[in-house]
Amino acid sequence: NRQRTVIYEKRRQDGVEVLCFHSKQRCATCIAIEKNARAAIDSAFADRLADGTLSFRIIDISKPENEAIAEKYQVTWSSLYIVSHKNGQEKAENMTEFAFSNARKSPGEFKKGLVDKINEMIKRITKK
Repeated sequence: NRQRTVIYEKRRQDGVEVLCFHSKQRCATCIAIEKNARAAIDSAFADRLADGTLSFRIIDISKPENEAIAEKYQVTWSSLYIVSHKNGQEKAENMTEFAFSNARKSPGEFKKGLVDKINEMIKRITKK
């Protein structure tokens, strides 16, 4: 497991990742988080997705190949993280509570908050 984590970290270049974790059983809120995150990211960051500055990953933590990344972020159930990588340093923002509070009941607020946080993280990695 440690080896998989090291391999993952070595191949990561500067950029921002949105990590949407889920388990095999998915509730309506978990599904809404993925759907609304994907919609917000696709509409606001098409250019960043295309140039590789931003990536969006859906990670099923029940699969053995995702064990290392789940351990790294100490994820044991549905979670949403935004992670910036710059010069080998990483900063992870846990957006899970915000996502569960807003993705279903206030999707507009969820999308805006997610876009704002991603923009903040992109500014952090693009600063000279």
